[in-house]
Amino acid sequence: MATPPVNLPKLPNVSQLASDPTLITAFVVNNVLHVLGALAILVIGFWLAGKADYLAGRFLRKSKHVDEMLRGFFSSIARYFVLTVTVLAVLSQFGIQTTSLVAVIGAASLAIGLALQGTLSNLAAGVMLLIFRPFRIGNSVTVGGNTGTVKALSLFWTEIVTDANVQVIIPNGSVWGQPIKNMSAYAAPVATAELRMPVPEGLSLNEAREKILAIVEATPKVLPAPAPTVLLDRGGTDNAMQLVATFAPDGDVAGQVKSDILRSTSELLETQRQTEPAMA
Repeated sequence: MATPPVNLPKLPNVSQLASDPTLITAFVVNNVLHVLGALAILVIGFWLAGKADYLAGRFLRKSKHVDEMLRGFFSSIARYFVLTVTVLAVLSQFGIQTTSLVAVIGAASLAIGLALQGTLSNLAAGVMLLIFRPFRIGNSVTVGGNTGTVKALSLFWTEIVTDANVQVIIPNGSVWGQPIKNMSAYAAPVATAELRMPVPEGLSLNEAREKILAIVEATPKVLPAPAPTVLLDRGGTDNAMQLVATFAPDGDVAGQVKSDILRSTSELLETQRQTEPAMA
């Protein structure tokens, strides 16, 4: 609703002042009141703008899905919105028609929006990326055929660094509008190793499986999860019965762990051979 114009008194001429000197006093008093009203509106408007900035930031800070950059962005929007309303109210205080001014501002905003259509689409995509977070800083991703580590994410572009240490800047419009492959979203499965060995002589299948499983579990550098297993299988040229031990090594030490298991198995067989005559 348009604010009705304020009828400011005109400055009296010399002949009017000569006949009635009190006219100048009325003119000054009326203008001083309008100036004081405008100053009061400015003071209250700036206070409300700061309050809107603070409250918007405080409200958005409670959400875990809103980035710090977005909190500052939306807080600034709230602040400048209040300041715009304050300026319009001050202009209305001096009798300036704000309806046409708002129309001019709207037309100018539309023209600027059309001219910056691509930039604004990148801005909108940046806001969506910062809210929904399909990836984070440090994630390994593939976007638009570019694979690398996310280095930075702003409102307008995403920066990734390839394995060859090459910087790639991708507009957010292209990031949001294409499939995103995030290799860091889920933990990679634990690598496992496999060791095949013949069934030790002198032991039944169940005894051999249980003893080898105990050796694997007691071997250093074997992770408890996933738990190691020892199963029976047939293999080799003669299709003989074999024990298949599967375990997860702690790091790139599968070869060393296999060697330790085989050594412990050989020691077990040697101990068994030495005890068999004594038992007999």
